[in-house]
Amino acid sequence: MIEPVENLLSIKELLQEEIPFAIYRAPGDNKIHIIAQSNSNLYTTTDIEELNGKVGFVIAPFQCNKETPLCLIQPDRYHTIEISDKELSNIKHNEIVSSIYTDDYRIRFKTFSDALQNNCFEKLVLSRKQTIDKYEIDIEKSFLDACSRYKHSYVYLFYTPITGVWMGSTPEILLSNVSGKWQTVALAGTQSLKNGELPEKWDVKNQKEQALVSSYIRDLLKEYDANVEETSPYSVKAGELSHIRTDFYFSLANTNKLGSLLKSLHPTPAVCGMPKKEAYHFINDNEGYSRKYYSGFIGVIDPNNTTNLFVNLRCIHFEESGYTLYAGGGLLASSNLQDEWVETEKKMHTMKNILVAK
Repeated sequence: MIEPVENLLSIKELLQEEIPFAIYRAPGDNKIHIIAQSNSNLYTTTDIEELNGKVGFVIAPFQCNKETPLCLIQPDRYHTIEISDKELSNIKHNEIVSSIYTDDYRIRFKTFSDALQNNCFEKLVLSRKQTIDKYEIDIEKSFLDACSRYKHSYVYLFYTPITGVWMGSTPEILLSNVSGKWQTVALAGTQSLKNGELPEKWDVKNQKEQALVSSYIRDLLKEYDANVEETSPYSVKAGELSHIRTDFYFSLANTNKLGSLLKSLHPTPAVCGMPKKEAYHFINDNEGYSRKYYSGFIGVIDPNNTTNLFVNLRCIHFEESGYTLYAGGGLLASSNLQDEWVETEKKMHTMKNILVAK
């Protein structure tokens, strides 16, 4: 059903109903999809592999446990809205990036850096969160502004009684399927755009960080006997930032085992580190807070039709205490405290910039 963009006001109605729902816009698309589950009997699990054979909208955390389980919205209400560029908001914001890191970040950076310099890890991802004071925002305009600003990202907003309300814009595909051709990406390295354009050069640190992610995915797909094709690394835009990306295309003999593949893929070294298992435990022991659904994955899973799952990177959690933003960066032994802090600041502004006040 195609209706005017004004009908996006149903976001407020869905929130008032307190039923599980998701609203999303795929990269480069001109359609916003709204799905909802009329009852609150939400499917949850602490084992990603239980997604085998399942259909619905997935909301997976960084760490699956009883406090933050994987949730699957199984919708019985669907709506599609077609939009055009001129219907999207394009509100200008001032970007103020603080170069003054907190004591907590400095201490945790040293812990992570020491482990890297002692050759315990090849890469670690250190993230942080920031809660800003609550003020009255127009949630529909904020979502549309994200669609306008980040046309090549996956833009979403979801609510469940377990997760609460999250909104985000992410450039990183975890797993997708178009006409039987499966895809995942290695996305890592971060650099600001130069006058709105992609950078021509990347330093050794960023290239090495992205190469580690590519190597991990390449080796993992070999275990699935997938006929893999990959692109050369290239630069992509993600809002006001750029990253290095390699695309991997492959076939799957058994699509009913997507949960098993996702359990192997998640978390990728892009949000965790290398070696992955040890880095995952190190992060949970030393990062100092729960990432919740930040750096998990979100999107539609359907083994026999379209699957579009994305790593939940740039995001906001709407909490009672305020709006909580998350950001992280990949660390190598050569990483610099000041540079990494500024990178997280810029990533947080990706989402701060789309909060439209009433």
